[in-house]
Amino acid sequence: MSSHTKHRFIRISEVKSTTGLSRSHIYDLISKGSFPRQYKLGERASGWLESEVSDWMELKICESQKNVC
Repeated sequence: MSSHTKHRFIRISEVKSTTGLSRSHIYDLISKGSFPRQYKLGERASGWLESEVSDWMELKICESQKNVC
């Protein structure tokens, strides 16, 4: 990504809604290194880069269609 690209953090509720995964499954995938890690935004707040979640979803689509992306 270029330095001019705007980044957007999304919270767990949006990650769940976007991916269709449960909170526990998301954290399980993170622990296995199979899902993007969250970023610490504050003392009690974390968020994911929307672009990283989108890239993960694109990879899953390619894998399910047996395409090389």
